[in-house]
Amino acid sequence: MKLLKLVPENTNIDFMKWRTVAIVGSIVLSLAAMVLVGVRGLNLGVDFVGGQMIRTTFAQPVNVEQLRGDVGRLRLGDASIQEFGGPTSYQIRLPMPPGGDEAANVAAQQVRAMLEQNYPGARIDAVETVSGKVSEELAFSGAMAIALAMLAIAIYIWFRFEWQFGVGALLTLFHDVTMTLGFFSLTQLQFDLNVVAAFLTIIGYSLNDTVVIYDRIRENLRKYRKMGIVPLINLSLNETLARTVATSVTLLLALAALLLIGPEVIFGLTIAITLGIIIGTYSSIYISAPVLVWFGVKPDSFLRFEEGDAPPRPQEG
Repeated sequence: MKLLKLVPENTNIDFMKWRTVAIVGSIVLSLAAMVLVGVRGLNLGVDFVGGQMIRTTFAQPVNVEQLRGDVGRLRLGDASIQEFGGPTSYQIRLPMPPGGDEAANVAAQQVRAMLEQNYPGARIDAVETVSGKVSEELAFSGAMAIALAMLAIAIYIWFRFEWQFGVGALLTLFHDVTMTLGFFSLTQLQFDLNVVAAFLTIIGYSLNDTVVIYDRIRENLRKYRKMGIVPLINLSLNETLARTVATSVTLLLALAALLLIGPEVIFGLTIAITLGIIIGTYSSIYISAPVLVWFGVKPDSFLRFEEGDAPPRPQEG
């Protein structure tokens, strides 16, 4: 019985043929994502902006404008109401009322009473309250966690390989994070602490794939010292392609199950990781590898370092 192989052993795809098109497209999309985040912003959850979030499930589909009007008549501030996973599930987000937790509990009770009176069969699934000070601390901590993770990874790869590899890994991670942020800005899916956890997962996955490819490139740099850098990178990518495809496909199958039948509370985390794996697989091939060509890496670039040779002395006369 033959083992199933997702990638044939004799695969020889010319990945580097499209490196210029890929990098230009990535730069354009990354810039567009940054502009989109700057102009449209993110749909920040209560974790980051403070306030109350009430998740409600109705017995039947409701008119959103009518629901918004009913909540507005309670005079609890500017309410944000969004569908949450289905036509009968909604998320009501309210600003934090003056008076702290006690006032927040009173506001939640008012919303509950209104829903029970105007929408028979409606139930409150969850009520979350976060103060403004806590939300600022969470936002700062989340941003620092992502930034420090990226920096630490770049430093690790710099020492593990060479500075060209470290910069390549940092550019790859920046690309992955930027593209995922752009997706959340475009779709206005809620951005909360679960999504921050997803970003850290994306960084870890992208790093893992990049290190595997970089390690094979470094091995081939030692092995094929007369081969051009572009064919050598193509060879390395094809040699690691089976591992890359197998890892990505198995993860995507598990995530597809979570997207289809998983709990709605982790939908943002799941969709972020799914998108991150797709983008990370692409970037490990078309960002992390081609930058080595543009940084001038050649099969003999690290020859003296590898063999411990002393630098040649200048000739006299």
